[in-house]
Formats: sequence, C-alpha cells, structure tokens
Amino acid sequence: MDLSKLSEKLYQKFLSKETKERSERIILWIALVSFITHLLIIGLIQLNIVDIAEPSNLLKNPIAAIYTPFSFILVYEVYLLVYYLPKSTSIYISKQYEIIALIIIRRLFKDLSALSLSFDWFNIKDDLQFTYDLVASVLLFYLIYLFHVQRTKVYRTLENNKNQSSSISKFINAKKWIATALVPILIIIALYSFFNWSIGIFQPLENKAISFKNINNIFFEHFFNILIIADVILLLFSFFHTDEFHKVIRNSGFIISTILIRISFSVSGIINTILIVSAILFGLLILFIHNKFEKQLAKESEEAVE
Repeated sequence: MDLSKLSEKLYQKFLSKETKERSERIILWIALVSFITHLLIIGLIQLNIVDIAEPSNLLKNPIAAIYTPFSFILVYEVYLLVYYLPKSTSIYISKQYEIIALIIIRRLFKDLSALSLSFDWFNIKDDLQFTYDLVASVLLFYLIYLFHVQRTKVYRTLENNKNQSSSISKFINAKKWIATALVPILIIIALYSFFNWSIGIFQPLENKAISFKNINNIFFEHFFNILIIADVILLLFSFFHTDEFHKVIRNSGFIISTILIRISFSVSGIINTILIVSAILFGLLILFIHNKFEKQLAKESEEAVE
C-alpha cells in the first residue's frame, strides 16, 4: 500500500462524516452520564456518605457539575476543529475562536458556584473575573459572528479557482495528512488531561503541582501548542499553493491569533480576557482586509476580461 492510499484510509477512518456523527453521539452520552455522576458525587459528599478531607471547588456546589459535561463537549469541539482543517482554513480558525469562547462559558459555570454576593463585588477577585468573563463571552459571540460573515464572502470567479486546481489539490492533501496526525495526538492529550483532572479533583492536597487553574487549562495549553506547530507547517505548505501577498499575510495573521490564544492560558484575570478578545479581533481584522484585497483583485480581473 503506497503512502497516498494509506493516508486516505486513515483519513476516512478518523475524519469521515460517519466517524464525526458517531463521535458526536458517543460524546453526548458521555457528557450526560458524567453530569449525572458528578451530581451524585456532590450529593454523597454533602450527605457525608463519602468523606473527602478537602474537596475541590468542583465538588462543593451542584452548579459546578455543569463544568464536567462541558469539558467533554469541548473535547468534541476540538475534534471538529481537526475535522474541518482539510476542508476550509477559515472554518478551522473560526472553530478555534468558538472553542476559546466556550472555555470562557465553561469558566462562568465554575465561577457561578463560588460567587460572593456582597457590596464589595468589585473588590473580590473571583467576582471581578466573573464580570470580565460575562462581558467577554458576549463580545466574543459577536466577534465570531462577524468572522463568520467575513469568511463566507467569496469574490474570486470560478475560472480563477480552476486555474489553481492542481496546487489546491496538493495543499488539501497536505492538510489531510496534518489533520490525520492530529487525531491520535488529540486522544492522547485528552486521556492525559482527564487523568490529571481526576487526581486534581479527588486529591487536591496530594497533587499540589496541579492547581485548579491548571486543570482548567491543561488540555488546551498542550493542544494549542500543537496547533501552532501545525499552523506553521500549513503556512509553509501554502507557499506551494500560492504566493499572493494578501493570502500569506492572512495565514500568518491567523498563526499570530492562535499564539495569542495560547499565551492567554499562561495568565489570569483581565489580562487573560484582553488577550483572548485581542486574538479574535486581530483575526477578524486580518480576514476583513484580506477580503478587501480579494474584492479588488476580482474587480480588476473582470475589467481585464472586458
């Protein structure tokens, strides 16, 4: 079996439409069972049936149980990111933005369980973080909508695309190779993160190296590191497809946006929120200007034909 046939076989096994639909059903069932299990554990602790010396914040309030199924849904969203990688670069990037927005929504569920309702709202660190995340979630939702509007705009003619069909085919094959390689990496990191997460919840004092903040981010810290490497490889392969200035700038800008998202995991508070919003705003502006280039080039092409 040659490499091209092996690549296609693995791609169909990991990233076919059937695999996506089957994975979606499995993750939804896991999310439902994990939510019920988390609620039961919290109930057993509160009834003193199960004794944990210093339970994690995730085991103190039923609202926090929403955090668990959301985590599994986020893993599936990462799978969708990989799934769309060979199909569309802009959809792949928008999935990154959707994931970071969902991470903030997930964090809101955690913060809701620890809110201190008092007149000192703006002097309490956790309450301030909740406020930042509340505002950021709405702002990100709108920015992602604008990104979606921009990525659906097409200005080039069908003839332009036909002229580049050979190079596009090679570029898509390269993206399929990268996406296929990302799937086992995703599974390994997810299992590793789940193991550390479980230890952090049930043995917080015995596992001091893994703070609650790190449990919140550990999967995505590692995976976004991998994404940055994948994006750089894609940028290099894109030069075989096109050397147009505006496309090179767009692809480079998307990498910078991904790096900003990755850096956001290393900080907390308002700096974390600012970095996330800046990353998506930067990506949106890059795509907006890229589309301006595409519109102008399409206009010049039509004028040349006339």
